[in-house]
Amino acid sequence: MTLTETRDLPPEDFETLRAVILERKGELAKRLTQVAAYALDHPDEIAFGTAASIAAAAHVQPSTLVRFAQHFGFDGFSGLQLLFRARLRERTSSYEERLKTLEHNGAALAESTTIFNGFVDAGHRSLDALAAAVDPEALERAVTLLAKADTIYLIAKRRSYPITSYMAYAFGKLRVKCQLVGTSAGIDDDILAMASPRDAAFAISFAPYASESTTQARTLAARDIPVVSLTDSAFSPLAECSKEWFEVVEADHAGFRSLSASMAFAMALTVSIAEKRRRG
Repeated sequence: MTLTETRDLPPEDFETLRAVILERKGELAKRLTQVAAYALDHPDEIAFGTAASIAAAAHVQPSTLVRFAQHFGFDGFSGLQLLFRARLRERTSSYEERLKTLEHNGAALAESTTIFNGFVDAGHRSLDALAAAVDPEALERAVTLLAKADTIYLIAKRRSYPITSYMAYAFGKLRVKCQLVGTSAGIDDDILAMASPRDAAFAISFAPYASESTTQARTLAARDIPVVSLTDSAFSPLAECSKEWFEVVEADHAGFRSLSASMAFAMALTVSIAEKRRRG
């Protein structure tokens, strides 16, 4: 039975819901699309937020949350929320439990130690989610596509830039020809103009998405230069113009997000490309 055939039945778990949302995203009205994007990007907030707080964060009316839930077969928003809460119960890590135990026991940790433990916990959660999110077949396709490129163009801005910067360093050591896009001379467009269909690009952008990175990736894709991307949502503008794209959502601590999972993915991709090229 296909997802379309089960259209009137609510999904039984988060992964099924995510698949259905992605299948139907093209048919969703603007406000429902906003809720869908927020739900996939912030599942923890959906699980425990109030209808009012979630609606405010997604920039919609609370009634839109109800319409969104009903669109996917739920009687109301509370039924949808239960599914998100079940997801959290399934994914609770031992590190979270350790921190909770320390708190319940009244452990007098220095503030810096508490912050350190929080970021370590967030890193572990990010890596656990990464291991479950990456499709091995899609990863192999991306490695094959990038490994056969004459030059790999690395596109990123702001928070994403350290990732491509380190990839460029690693590619240099591994003797893989690449071009880091993001020069102080401001000649990115001139550099990208030299790319040909024999080349490929790896683009990274996380919300709020860097418009320049999106434009550069779209421009290359329009010139038949294949793009592989790393982003944090199926609703990311990079997903639309990429041959292969990967979704990595970093856990946060006190609102700060590290690059633990993103860097791990990027380095695995970099070394895999070099190894495939070495083996010919």
